[in-house]
Amino acid sequence: MSAQSVMDALDRAKYEVIPIGIDKNGRWLSGDPMAALTGGQQAEAATLLPDPQSAALMRLEQSETQPATLSAVAELDVIFPVLHGTYGEDGTVQGLLELAGIPYVGAGVVGSAVGMDKAIFKHVMVSNDIPVVPWKLYTSKDWAQRPSLILDEIEAELGYPVFTKPANLGSSVGISKCNGRDNLARGMSEAARYDRRIVVEKGINGRELEVAVMGNENPEASIVGEIRPRRAFYDYFAKYMAVPGSEDESELIIPAALTPEQSDAVRALAVQAYKAIDCGGLGRVDLMLDRDNGNLYMNEINTIPGFTRISMYPKLWEASGVSYAELLDRLIDLALERYEDKSRLSTSFEGS
Repeated sequence: MSAQSVMDALDRAKYEVIPIGIDKNGRWLSGDPMAALTGGQQAEAATLLPDPQSAALMRLEQSETQPATLSAVAELDVIFPVLHGTYGEDGTVQGLLELAGIPYVGAGVVGSAVGMDKAIFKHVMVSNDIPVVPWKLYTSKDWAQRPSLILDEIEAELGYPVFTKPANLGSSVGISKCNGRDNLARGMSEAARYDRRIVVEKGINGRELEVAVMGNENPEASIVGEIRPRRAFYDYFAKYMAVPGSEDESELIIPAALTPEQSDAVRALAVQAYKAIDCGGLGRVDLMLDRDNGNLYMNEINTIPGFTRISMYPKLWEASGVSYAELLDRLIDLALERYEDKSRLSTSFEGS
């Protein structure tokens, strides 16, 4: 849905749009990949070579009797990744695009990887004096070998409620809110299905705030929005499957009801965190405001946030005076700017 929204909004007088799909098996598709991904129709297999001498999307033709052959589909000037979660938002695709020498929208390899990994992200926040809620980190092997000791430790140090999360995943997949020992055990096992590392966070009486940040070296922040989940928390169902107008649909409030001082503090913290992980292009920064004591806590940065017209990131910029189409133009310009800056750097060294 995000990808279709972006393609529909791109100005065809400025851009020739070459859609590239990736199916659940990791196969790249060209031609009409949207029809293939949504309707099961046939599409052409494609690939991108990690070769900076050619910025072409390649059609891949292969059969059981003939060796695979490659032919160029189109030369690519810039890529707009709209890929949520693993193998899209975590720096892996960004690494391929770096090797291929093609400009791309959004954070680079480091910013993407750190933004995706909740544990590494928290370490970076702490080292930059950015507050995070109390938390613990375990491996799935730890959990398998000493579950009772881990449950005791979490209860003693964090108490209830807590949230269990795969360290490296997106879209709230594998996250559980746990209010007791039995569902804490289930939450740990659920998180361990998706990652070898499990983050456990102390639950607070918090308001969920979001800020859209855009830029490279000099990022700027949008006005602040707030999400009020009607479910236990803002989970995958609430984000993507809740029927509009139903009791499960979360309330999106723009702008958030904050004092000017609170809003300034949230926006400043969002930009500080964005710079701390070397984010670039765009990022939706999620924070928590504790209702009990007024403290702000950094939650995470989504380096490829939802991008439908009703997603929080474009809605925050629209409320800040930047239209959806203008937002896409600016993000593409930022991608080209960063590529030009990197292209001036030396990538080899001749010793004297």
